[in-house]
Amino acid sequence: MSKKPNELSPLHAQAETQFAQVPEKLWKPRPAEELLQELQVYKAELEIQNETLWQAQIELEASHDRYMDLYDFAPVGYLTLTSEALIAEVNLTGAALLGVNRKELLLHRFAHFIAEDYTDNWYLFLGSFLQRDERQSCELVLKHSNGQNFHAHLDCLHIKAGNGEHLVRIAFTDISERKQAEEALSIAAIAFESQEGIMVTDAHGVIQRVNNAFARLSGYSSEEVVGKTPALLSSGRHDKDFFQGMWTALNEQKYWQGEMWNKRKNGKIVADWLTITAVTTLDGNITHYVGIVSDITSNPESLAEIHRLAYYDFLTQLPNRRMLLDRMKQALAASSRSKHYGALLFLDLDNFKNLNDTRGHYIGDLLLVEVARRLNAIVREGDTVARLGGDEFVLMLENLSEDIQEAANQAGLVGKKVCDAIASSYLLEGIELRCTASIGVGLFFGHEASVDELLKHADFAMYHAKKEGRNSVRFFDPEMQATLINRSALESDLHHALERQQLRLYYQIQVGNERHAIGAEALLRWVHPERGLILPEQFIPLAEKTGLILPIGLWVLQTACAQLSDWADNPATSSLQLSLNASALELRQPDFVEQVQRAILVTGINPTLLKIELTESLLIDNVYDTVAKMNALKALGISFSMDDFGTAYSSLAYLKQLPLNQLKIDQSFIRDLGENPSNAALVQAIILMGRTFGLDVIAEGVEDEAQLAFLNLNGCHAYQGYLFSRPLPLAEFEEFVERV
Repeated sequence: MSKKPNELSPLHAQAETQFAQVPEKLWKPRPAEELLQELQVYKAELEIQNETLWQAQIELEASHDRYMDLYDFAPVGYLTLTSEALIAEVNLTGAALLGVNRKELLLHRFAHFIAEDYTDNWYLFLGSFLQRDERQSCELVLKHSNGQNFHAHLDCLHIKAGNGEHLVRIAFTDISERKQAEEALSIAAIAFESQEGIMVTDAHGVIQRVNNAFARLSGYSSEEVVGKTPALLSSGRHDKDFFQGMWTALNEQKYWQGEMWNKRKNGKIVADWLTITAVTTLDGNITHYVGIVSDITSNPESLAEIHRLAYYDFLTQLPNRRMLLDRMKQALAASSRSKHYGALLFLDLDNFKNLNDTRGHYIGDLLLVEVARRLNAIVREGDTVARLGGDEFVLMLENLSEDIQEAANQAGLVGKKVCDAIASSYLLEGIELRCTASIGVGLFFGHEASVDELLKHADFAMYHAKKEGRNSVRFFDPEMQATLINRSALESDLHHALERQQLRLYYQIQVGNERHAIGAEALLRWVHPERGLILPEQFIPLAEKTGLILPIGLWVLQTACAQLSDWADNPATSSLQLSLNASALELRQPDFVEQVQRAILVTGINPTLLKIELTESLLIDNVYDTVAKMNALKALGISFSMDDFGTAYSSLAYLKQLPLNQLKIDQSFIRDLGENPSNAALVQAIILMGRTFGLDVIAEGVEDEAQLAFLNLNGCHAYQGYLFSRPLPLAEFEEFVERV
């Protein structure tokens, strides 16, 4: 069949149709520039793909490296054993535990590194283990290349590799320390059930555990005493000073031992020999107390020693407080019968603490022994010389004149002789020392006053002797009586001040060189309903003497932290650093650090905004315990300032140890800055010292522009005083800060 002109064959028609579907850009001729541009785009896309593949390769290699680092430097040794128990793989930790180079371990039999006595155990374990596909653990003693054995815990996993080979994966650790601890615990458990009574308390004195011997001695079962305090055993024969001395020794030396009268469950009073040891953490915080008790009453040979311990001072062999009180009762009765006056001379050595701090407690003890000898040489036979504790002595003179004035003259002459005798120089261990005493005298006649009142009178008179320059004798007189009554009333009210919400915090601004507010000091005030505003110098000594400073100090801490929390939302106060004063008694508390931590946690404050001010004398007293507590608090962000710097006797060696942030120049040096060249030189030296030790320096008591200019010129960093503001109640202080 012939085709028509211009008519396409079916094959050509199909080709033409397909050609028409091909994009024009693929068959139509295009400029070279356009083709080159497409080629460059394609090349760029190819490079991106190559870059992506290269980056993926790098990440894969990095991931592999990280895995190998985790594997090699893990705190656990890893081994892979073949079915023949040969070492196929080992990480660096495993090689280090065995003390052999990794390459030298490969294909060595693992049993070669097992102590001989444990080889059979290993093969028995391995044979049983390979029969099951599971994870099992065991303990072995392995050998280090240096010949030392160590206990190891092995976690083993049995797996089947892709080639059908059985492998054992082992993770092992050195548990020698744990084994030693278990042995120590086992020994301690046996020791705990010794024949002597043992009692363990927490840091607050709450009984945690007692042994069977303690139960036999006391009559109380474990269930009856756990959760209670040792006060359960109190006989009532020991006074406050006895326990204060015991706790002072425990806080400072972490150890105390001595005779103590205790009451058994059946009511019997017996003498026990008690040894208490404080258990501490590495940073010095006390966690527990361990007391070991033995009954010494039943030993006839110890009765004389019991009497001596009960009635005589251990160091000086003088009668102690207990014997003095007994003799005073007898003396009052004798005075009532004879109608003769007697006298108490209350003696306190001047600056004895400074001598202890600078020369050491050993020299201090030698001085106390020599003072006791001199006092005994002065009094008549029949008079009493007693040591109350520390550097406090009492002389009781009996059978003085029937005339009060003549009796006072007789007591005064003895007081003068005592002052002269004590003021004579001492030669102790080749060291020449001088010491003076302040003496308070109180006369007694019959039962006109109680024993406690007489001691208070003489003590109060001694206090006035110290106030008037020391090394002198003062008699208790009616004017002192009025003061003492007022002080007693104040002390009584102070016991209720906290619960009646009479205490307040006042705030005094602290400024920088540009007079901008940088912080404040929280100052305690007592707002008494009848007496009005009472300043701290009037009641803080009472609080420290009675121990009330501890709950008051805790209240100050909690209130100050709560105030910082309130200030956090106010731009004018949010960055203020608040300073608190801490007393020696507070810092000596075993849980002082925990108290501060709790206050911060409860209020959620920034701890860097809290600063604690400590006095020089406080820091010198048991400096190692102080430094440990300061470091623990500083780790939280709290800073420290040394208050009243330059007024005590601290050494540069102590200053170098202390983790301080700031020195505070005492206001007594600032007050006469313009008139006293010595004060000016001392202030300059303190600022230079602060710069040398990398510490900020703040001056308190700044009251005029001349003082500020001098301090600023010499490089002082911060200021506090009436030039800027007096201490203000909270509301007034916040208004003041808003205006600054």
